Amino acid sequence: MGTAYLSLGSNVEAEKHIAAAFAALRERFPGATFSAVYRTRAVGFDGADFLNAAARIESDLDPYALDAWLHALEDAHGRDRSGPRFGDRTLDLDLVLYDDLVLEGPGHLQLPRAELRHAFVLRPLAEIAPDVVEPRSGLTLAQLWAQSPERDAVMEPVSSEGGAL
Repeated sequence: MGTAYLSLGSNVEAEKHIAAAFAALRERFPGATFSAVYRTRAVGFDGADFLNAAARIESDLDPYALDAWLHALEDAHGRDRSGPRFGDRTLDLDLVLYDDLVLEGPGHLQLPRAELRHAFVLRPLAEIAPDVVEPRSGLTLAQLWAQSPERDAVMEPVSSEGGAL
């Protein structure tokens, strides 16, 4: 079993898709824990606001199989990968950390994930796992958040811990 930390996002029927992702993760990975859900501005393109959250799961899948499972869940919710890399998304599920692994895999699999530097990924993760060490820097998620240049980014909480929308 490995411990994985995920970033979740949606800006198309966001409440519906984030709630469905929470349900699917809870079903497949009993004991999954979630951050609060935050409303954030789109990053990298001009689009509707996103709902973002983080999850911690204990997984029997290796990082490659887990990444494939997450992509299949995105696809089941109508994720369109034909457009630009930065665009509207029904569901965006990223594997950000998996134990203390550092790796580059097929597709966009990268551990730790580069998007960890963004407030919409880092803040929810630091909320649920402040003492987890990011293996490249050796800093905890709480330390990374405290040093983040995006610390003042507007992130409106829309749910409490556990993601109930």
